[in-house]
Amino acid sequence: MTADQEKKSSTIIDKINEALNRVGIDLETACDIEGEGGKVKCVVVAPSLKRSVKEMGESQRDQVVMVRVDDQTSKSLDAWVATGAVKSRSEAAALFIREGMKVRASELEKLREALDDVDAARQRLREKAREVFGEGGEEQTSSAKQAGPEPGAATRGGPAESH
Repeated sequence: MTADQEKKSSTIIDKINEALNRVGIDLETACDIEGEGGKVKCVVVAPSLKRSVKEMGESQRDQVVMVRVDDQTSKSLDAWVATGAVKSRSEAAALFIREGMKVRASELEKLREALDDVDAARQRLREKAREVFGEGGEEQTSSAKQAGPEPGAATRGGPAESH
C-alpha cells in the first residue's frame, strides 16, 4: 500500500470512527481488533429486538432442535422470559439462534457451494447403490441366498449366537 493509499484508508477509518462515536459506539470496544489473522468482523445490529420478536410471533415454529446450554446461558434465557419479551426459554433460544444465524449468514454463504457439492455426491451415491443392489437395495445374488447368513451374523430372531 502506498503512502497516499494508507493516508486515505486511515482517513476513511477515522470518519467512520467519528460517525460511530457520535451515536455512542466505540469501534475499538465493539470489535475484536486483535481477531483471527488480524481480520475484524464488525456487525451492526438493530438497537432493539422488537422487530425480531414480532417476526417470531408471526412465523410458524414447528421444527424441534434439542440443545444443551451452560448454566449462564440458561439463566440468560430465563431472564429474557422474565422480562416478558418472550414467552418461554424455547422462544428465547429460537430468537437468538435466528439472530445469530443472520450475523453469520455470510460465512454460511461461502460454504453453500461445498454443501451443494456434498448433496450432489450423496445423490450420485444413492443412484449408484440402486444400480448395484436394485431398486429396493435388497437384491442378493442367488449363491448368497443359498449360502445363508455369514457366520456370526444376526438373524431375524435376534442377535447372533455363539456355540
